[in-house]
Amino acid sequence: MSVPTDSRVTFDGRFARELPEMAVAWQAEEAPEPQLLALNEALAAELGFDGEFLRTREGLALLLGTSVPEGATPVAQAYSGHQFGSFNPRLGDGRALLLGELTDTEGRLRDLHLKGAGRTPFARGGDGLAAVGPMLREYIVSEAMQALGIPTTRSLAVVATGRAVRRETLLPGAVLARIASSHLRVGSFQYAAATGNQDLLQRLADHAISRHYPEAASADRPYLALFESVVAVQASLVAQWMLAGFIHGVMNTDNMTVSGETIDYGPCAFMDVFDYSTVYSSIDHGGRYAYANQPIVAEWNLARLAEALVPLLDDDQEQAVKLAVGALETFRPRYSGAWLAGMRTKLGLPDDVADEVASLLAHDVLTLLQDNHVDYTSFFRGLGSVVRGDARPARDTVLDVAAFDAWAARWLALGPGADAMDRANPVYIPRNHLVEEALEAATAGNLDPLDRLVDVVRAPFDERPGLERYAAGAPGDFGRYTTYCGT
Repeated sequence: MSVPTDSRVTFDGRFARELPEMAVAWQAEEAPEPQLLALNEALAAELGFDGEFLRTREGLALLLGTSVPEGATPVAQAYSGHQFGSFNPRLGDGRALLLGELTDTEGRLRDLHLKGAGRTPFARGGDGLAAVGPMLREYIVSEAMQALGIPTTRSLAVVATGRAVRRETLLPGAVLARIASSHLRVGSFQYAAATGNQDLLQRLADHAISRHYPEAASADRPYLALFESVVAVQASLVAQWMLAGFIHGVMNTDNMTVSGETIDYGPCAFMDVFDYSTVYSSIDHGGRYAYANQPIVAEWNLARLAEALVPLLDDDQEQAVKLAVGALETFRPRYSGAWLAGMRTKLGLPDDVADEVASLLAHDVLTLLQDNHVDYTSFFRGLGSVVRGDARPARDTVLDVAAFDAWAARWLALGPGADAMDRANPVYIPRNHLVEEALEAATAGNLDPLDRLVDVVRAPFDERPGLERYAAGAPGDFGRYTTYCGT
C-alpha cells in the first residue's frame, strides 16, 4: 500500500534501479501499536516533510515502512564486511531497509533508511528488530555529532512499535528512521568485488561518483579520484572523532561510509576521563577499536577498499596496485594535518606558531591528561578560563599541579585566544551517565530526560545557567561504562 506525502517530498528508488544485484526487495514488518517517541522537526523541514503529517497514522506508517511512499522501492542492501578483522562476504541489511531516496528542499538526494524494520534475507539468525534504547541512543548521539560539526548520518524519528524485543530481557521495540547522503560503505565495494562481476563493481563506483564526488568523473582516472576522495574525507572524519573524544566502537568495514559520514551508533560513546586505551564496546575484547586505534583502523579499512577497486584502477594489475598504494599513503599526512589543525584550534594557538611547537604542546597536554586521569571535555573547555585569568577550571582537575603549571606557562606564552577556543571546545556532550539515565527513563515511558538531553547537546558550545549537571563528568559511583550493539 502506498501512502501520500507532502507535495514537496519526492521519492526515488535509484539504488534499487541502478544496482539490482545489491538490492533485495522487501517489506517492513507491521507494528502492532506505533507511537512516536522522537521527531527531528528541523530535519523533517529540511527534507520537505510536514511535521504534523509525520505525527499522523499515515506519517507513522511511512516512518515504519509499513506503507510505501510513491516512487520509493524498499530494499535490503547487500554488502560484505570485515568484522573485527574477519571477512564475511555476505552481511547486508539484516534488520533494516532502504525505503528509498528523497530530494530535500535544497535539491540534494538523501537516503531514508529504516533500522529495526524486521527480518530480511540477510538476518543470519537475528530477529531483525531493535529496542527503544539503542535507537534513541543513535538519535541522541547523531544530533550531538551534527551540532559539533562532525559529518554524520541523521536521525529523523524513532517510533515505538508496540512489539517486545527479546535481548537479555524483554524490551520495547522501535524503528529508527535514518537519513544519510547514501548508505554506500566500504563493504558495498567488497561485496561487488567478491562477486567477480566487474560490470557491477564499475556501476557501483559510477553510482558513488555521481552521488558524492561528481568532479571525479572528469578526472584522468575517475576511479582513482574516487578512492582519493574517500581517503581524504575519512582522514578528516576520524581526526574530528579524535578531537571530540568520540569512540565509534565497531569500525568494521561495513560501518565506514564512502561519503565520509559517521554511521551506526551502536556501542559508541564520548570519552570521559582521557585514556588512549579506552574501549566502551562490550564485544571489543581485544581493544581493536580503542580510542587510539581509530586512525590505524580507518587506514586498514581504506586498504580493503583499495583492494576492491584495483580492477578499475588500471588494466595492468601491478600498475593498479601501485596507484592504490600511492593514494592510500596520503591518509597519514592528511589525518595528521587535520588532527593538528583541530588541536591548534582547541588550544587557541595563533597562526604564527610553528607546527612543530604546536604538535609538541598538544601531545604533552594529552600525556598530562592521561597521567592524571583528567576529564577530556571539561579540561579543554576550562582552558578558556585560564586565558582569561582563572586557572581553576582546568588546573583543579589535574593532580600534578606542578606539571600543569609548567605546561600552561609554555602555552600561555604563545598568546592563545579564549573566544576561539570556546567555539571549538564544547561545554556539553552526551555524557554517558546522562545518556543511560535518558534511555532508562524512555524505556520506562518517560521521555522528559531524553528531550532535555537532546536540547542541551544541540547547542554544545553555549554555556547556559542551570545546566551544570550536563557539563559535569560522571559521578564517582557510575563505574566502568560498557555499551552494546543492540542486536
